[in-house]
Amino acid sequence: METFHYDNKIVRNFGIATIAFGVIGFIVGLIIALKLFLPDFLGFIPELSYGRLRPLHTNAVIFAFAGNAIFYGVYYSLPRLCKAPMWSPLLGQIHFWGWQAIILSAVLTLPFGITTSKEYAELEWPIDIAITLIWVVFGINMIMTILKRREKHLYVAIWFYIATFVTVAVLHVVNSFEVPATMLKSYSLYAGVQDALVQWWYGHNAVAFFLTTPFLGIMYYFIPKAANRPIFSYRLSIVHFWSLIFIYIWAGPHHLLYTSLPGWAQALGTVFSVMLIAPSWGGMLNGLLTLRGAWDRVREDPVLKFLVVGVTSYGMVTFEGPMLSIANVNAIAHYSDYIIGHVHNGALMWNGGLAFAMLYYITPKIYKTKLHSIKLANIHFWFATLGAIFYVIPMYWGGITQSLMWKQFTAEGFLQYPNFLETVIQIVPMYMLRAFGGSLFIVGAVVGAYNVYKTARSGSLVAEEEAQAPAIIDPAAGTEEKWHRSLEGRPLKFTMLVLVAILIGGIVEYMPTALIDSNIPTIESVKPYTPLEVEGRDIYIAEGCNNCHSQMIRPFRSETERFGEYSKAGEFVYDHPFLWGSKRTGPDLHRIGGKYPDSWHLRHMYDPTSTSPGSLMPAYTWLLKQEMDVETLPNRIGALRTVGVPYAENYEELVIKDAKYQAEMITKGLRENGFATVDGIEITSDKKIIALIAYLQRLGVDIKGENDPFAGLPSNERMGANIKTN
Repeated sequence: METFHYDNKIVRNFGIATIAFGVIGFIVGLIIALKLFLPDFLGFIPELSYGRLRPLHTNAVIFAFAGNAIFYGVYYSLPRLCKAPMWSPLLGQIHFWGWQAIILSAVLTLPFGITTSKEYAELEWPIDIAITLIWVVFGINMIMTILKRREKHLYVAIWFYIATFVTVAVLHVVNSFEVPATMLKSYSLYAGVQDALVQWWYGHNAVAFFLTTPFLGIMYYFIPKAANRPIFSYRLSIVHFWSLIFIYIWAGPHHLLYTSLPGWAQALGTVFSVMLIAPSWGGMLNGLLTLRGAWDRVREDPVLKFLVVGVTSYGMVTFEGPMLSIANVNAIAHYSDYIIGHVHNGALMWNGGLAFAMLYYITPKIYKTKLHSIKLANIHFWFATLGAIFYVIPMYWGGITQSLMWKQFTAEGFLQYPNFLETVIQIVPMYMLRAFGGSLFIVGAVVGAYNVYKTARSGSLVAEEEAQAPAIIDPAAGTEEKWHRSLEGRPLKFTMLVLVAILIGGIVEYMPTALIDSNIPTIESVKPYTPLEVEGRDIYIAEGCNNCHSQMIRPFRSETERFGEYSKAGEFVYDHPFLWGSKRTGPDLHRIGGKYPDSWHLRHMYDPTSTSPGSLMPAYTWLLKQEMDVETLPNRIGALRTVGVPYAENYEELVIKDAKYQAEMITKGLRENGFATVDGIEITSDKKIIALIAYLQRLGVDIKGENDPFAGLPSNERMGANIKTN
């Protein structure tokens, strides 16, 4: 027998971070929920606007709360499954503090408009590099711990931990290919359709391999431990694992049905998404059936309560996901609040439920005490469950209402609700109920945090927990065993097979579209953005406008009647990154160019109700006061050329001159129409609002073939001679 020690300090640290960032992330979520029906809540502070706080909320909940919960579970369960301490305490400390520093960097960038706009990947390039390095530190520590294990076979939870490390690394690196323009600004290497495919290949699988597979590993460890029963079926675990990781990686394109994505990619995404029901439900049943004979304990044990509701929620959302990937269902649900309800069903109860279950299970163990209050834990459970119900059901109801109103025609063949604002006002009561549900969930989380704190105070942390186990004789022995048992004795081979399994689908979907430009049709009349429009587009991204507005008109009669001609793939060849959006709180903007005069956009951004009575859009008054950033425009134009936008060589020397000239022309037009000032604010050509107007007026006009964006600019003759058309 060999004596060794488990490091409970690192477990405690990740537990504290899970609780702290969980409560903070939930509160930020409540703030943005309130802003949907109280748009002026917290005043006109740019850093607290909906568009800037929304990505902060998603990053806080996904990477700060769920991420720390993952590491909390892994650092507790992996050493005990391997019968060995984590390989390097130093790497563990680097991992912990590095991860918290990354979270802090999100707090210091996203509210200030420093974002890539890519969903779940909004952090800019220096932080992307830091994420890669810290993830590698985590992976090395995990793999080396597995190699130094005293337990010959790898338990099923470890399979999911390995898949998480390998796949998240691949996803993050591929999706983060970008060219820096400044220290805090970059442009995606991919454009338009290519960028959309790569982003949702990443985005869907970030959910799959960051919010699903590690929590499945946690499920496989903690349900048998809490119930004191073996897992229901080892064979089902094998089928569940390999089929899940192979199929999941193909499913990303189902987020892009009816868009400009090639049809074959949409079809693949749908087929594999529907197939996902089988392995997902196999895992759910394996977890729930482990509790056979222990259901009496579920009524009494808050740990089991959270586990059961969490796994049940997993089953619900993994049924919904495949159903939502069927084209006819997707046509109704996509871009609506139904998707928000679907996502939060999983986030609140699957990820949240398992995180809280771990906190209630692990804290008494590492502090050698009893849970402070089972009653408080049960109160927490019911607040969390009722909060999720009051959140999710109104979003389902509201989302279907939205979509049906968007699509409704009168008997005469006209849109019944031509004003998009009508569909927003109709579901305001659902937004209120959502905020109420979120409040209940937060109250439960605060009660849970207090209960965990009191539990820790009643005991004493066993920083180095002593354990004993026999030394493993030969990890590679056992070739006479069945194939999978033998494979479990070879972790490096196991890891390589996982890599192969996830790369097959990724390569098949990724390479034909993302890496071969000729597979994307082009349109001769589509030209690059002018320097001022580039600045306006970057402001649009910084303010998070894409969080509420799409730029993708789907080929439905209801959408073309409402917004204009449906979107073509060739229109996005210079869009780095793409801005198709994933949710319509406001109308689609892809054909907004030329629809209204410049003065309308000026008034709309300053006071939305002045152009749209009853609007719930917040005012962006600061855009009329803050100056645009023209000094870095040459660097940004150079970076865009690097990623493939055909600006002329040495055009950087003319960029600022062109931007200022176009800005002055817009400002002159506003003055001539009586808008030299707005409520005492002088409208000058150096303000952000001017650049944003330039960008909005450009959207969707190129396809008409009547627009030369560089016409009239002082360097147009030189520029036009060098611009390459398609």
